[in-house]
Amino acid sequence: MTTKGSTPGTPDNPWGDTKTNAPSNGVNLGPTQRPRPVFPEPVPPAVHGPARVVAMVNQKGGVGKTTTTINLGAALVEYGLKVLLVDFDPQGALSVGLGINPLQLDLTVYNLLMERGVTAEDVLLETGVEGLDLLPSNIDLSAAEVQLVTEVAREQVLGRVIKPLLPHYDVCLIDCQPSLGLLTINALTCAHGVMVPLECEFFALRGVALLMDTISKVQERLNEDLEIEGLLATMYDARTLHGREVLARVVEAFGDKVFHTVINRTVRFPDATVAGEPITTFDPSSLGANAYRELAREVLSRWPAPATMAR
Repeated sequence: MTTKGSTPGTPDNPWGDTKTNAPSNGVNLGPTQRPRPVFPEPVPPAVHGPARVVAMVNQKGGVGKTTTTINLGAALVEYGLKVLLVDFDPQGALSVGLGINPLQLDLTVYNLLMERGVTAEDVLLETGVEGLDLLPSNIDLSAAEVQLVTEVAREQVLGRVIKPLLPHYDVCLIDCQPSLGLLTINALTCAHGVMVPLECEFFALRGVALLMDTISKVQERLNEDLEIEGLLATMYDARTLHGREVLARVVEAFGDKVFHTVINRTVRFPDATVAGEPITTFDPSSLGANAYRELAREVLSRWPAPATMAR
């Protein structure tokens, strides 16, 4: 039950929070209908590295994987961490979202995977955000899926080539393509955790069972240390019954694996993409920027202390 003047999704209540009249003594409930925790301000690490590797995975496109990779990475940098982003999608959307033209790149992740003389340092680019670096990608990466089939230990190629960089960063976020092919398997094989951005829309739910089955197989056969970081509800609009029902079903199915933080739908995200920078610098005081800062605090609170993990 919602109190008067506190309708979910209105300007005075942008997160879709509700207040119950239950014996909880007026506890604020977040959009997931669970009490909203207060996540502490993280303490910047005194020493950087080695990085915790997190793969952003969902075989459905347009669910916010790239947006989350960019903005979560930028939010983590604000809290003093050094972050490496890996564009592992042949569309190169992550690179474009950081103001880089993929068509003008001489070296990309493809060269790093397939050419023995290329090192990670050769491909690494600095972004416009200090402490946030990028391994870029372009359409050439689409050929790697075919070429890797004949490679020995083909599922472990990405992990091998990025390994030299990990001691210099606290977090490595891998933006995967919208499929469950060999490139995505490579990301899951080298990752400590997998984060699943999930649009609050019915069709986005349909592929989650297949994704979870794939993650389970990777855990059994290739990477027993792989953990599910959580499911992140994106493009949420608390004003629609459909959005609230989909989010409720996700929480019912996955419980505490669903992040308390929810990313609302806003035009500021595509505006920031066009500008080629994270929303945390494009519009630092916006609701979207604050949502990703909250997600960064929640993610760090879930990770072991220190926030990074050596393999």
